[in-house]
Amino acid sequence: MFLTITTTGTPERPATDLGYLLHKHPDKAQAFSTSYGTAHVLYPEAEAGRCTAALLLEVDAVALVRRGKGKGRGGAPDAALAQYVNDRPYAASSLLAVALSGVFSSAMKGVCNARPELPGQARPLRVEVPALPARGGPDLVRKLFEPLGWTVTVEPVPLDTEFPDWGDSRYVRLVLESDTLTLAEALRHLYVLLPVLDDAKHYWVAPDEVDKLLRVGEGWLPGHPEQRLITSRYLSRRWSLTRQATERLELVRLAETDDSEVEEIDNAVEAETETEEKPTPLAVQRREAIVTALRQSKAARVLDLGCGQGQLVQTLLKDPAFTEIVGVDVSMRALTIASRRLKLDRMGERQASRVQLFQGSLAYTDVRLKGYDAAVLSEVIEHLDLPRLPALEYAVFGSARPRTVLVTTPNVEYNVRWESLPAGHVRHGDHRFEWTRAEFRAWAEAVAERHGYGVAFEPVGPDDPEVGPPTQMAVFTLTAPKEAKAA
Repeated sequence: MFLTITTTGTPERPATDLGYLLHKHPDKAQAFSTSYGTAHVLYPEAEAGRCTAALLLEVDAVALVRRGKGKGRGGAPDAALAQYVNDRPYAASSLLAVALSGVFSSAMKGVCNARPELPGQARPLRVEVPALPARGGPDLVRKLFEPLGWTVTVEPVPLDTEFPDWGDSRYVRLVLESDTLTLAEALRHLYVLLPVLDDAKHYWVAPDEVDKLLRVGEGWLPGHPEQRLITSRYLSRRWSLTRQATERLELVRLAETDDSEVEEIDNAVEAETETEEKPTPLAVQRREAIVTALRQSKAARVLDLGCGQGQLVQTLLKDPAFTEIVGVDVSMRALTIASRRLKLDRMGERQASRVQLFQGSLAYTDVRLKGYDAAVLSEVIEHLDLPRLPALEYAVFGSARPRTVLVTTPNVEYNVRWESLPAGHVRHGDHRFEWTRAEFRAWAEAVAERHGYGVAFEPVGPDDPEVGPPTQMAVFTLTAPKEAKAA
């Protein structure tokens, strides 16, 4: 993992001043121990006219597994081999960002006791990252860096130079150039935006990450046109933390506009002022309805099929009545986020024995899904193309055959009650369809008939007398103990 910072100078302002700013002498090659390997700082060139500092991070794959989020304990989703064979030693990521802040901490803060006049001076800077994961491609790289005053050169890295037809990889070679920024500003940009482009962090994102983001993003993040994307990705898409950061950034923006202090705006409403009680989010109501139905069915061993980021698994773990909980999803990224949410690497042995996450597709039968008391398909079926529903139907009802199956899906009739949803639009961009109550009932009753289940329907959320509830739930109960009536 490699990054270089180059500057040019004159006899009056030599480029070797970079050594003062970084607190690293150009004549020395230095090594610094990190939690995940060794960071080396060296100067490939150090002349008055041009000086380059390089940060080389050697990642210890074994240390990364031992200290990282995917230890494998409690059924963590990372495949055993993938924990050791990955792009972390080679591609810039949050590992490199943490090394930047550790090795160049004083430079990032703009502190230089030996030459206090240097940190505030803008200077010609060239930053090069040979291998950078860019989830969003070169266009997103430009959108992130250009508003900050960088001239961006970004080149996609082909998957294989011998086979150009294979196209480009998700990696780019990045060169940033500016003569209007200070070194501290440049380092703060890199610290935030490298993991944002990778769209992943190697450590658990705790609430103190919000303070860290606002501190490092001071002066540039509140007005950035991609602020929401940066905030969401930096905080690993944790909704509560993203909302908290967004609200605080908005206060900063308003304070700057009004030429006042943040505290003055934040205290505009007295603490004792009564506020209306916020309605319970629909997602929470949905989970509560599912847990209630599972308790009524006396299920102990539960499958969460299409578990996503693990919210329902987390809720079920709080109830000791559920002795075994298995989350299944086709997305490894979703499973990784679920593992972080559940803190599987720090979970006690007793609790860890109750939960397991694994990758699987509901379009295929899977022997691992057999033998469970209940299965939940919460907001899953609408993400499949209609021709693929029969495959899911057989995999769950024909092959796995749990005693109880809960299926929730949006009620499209209720969409007219969402003021923010344009007419004719589905609730999520990935929804392939959304059914009326009659369409869902017809599908569920046909599935039950084919596979030996009875089915009942329950509303989730406020049951509008005209358009019904926002979410509809079908509760399937196995009535035929033998094989399905039809494959």
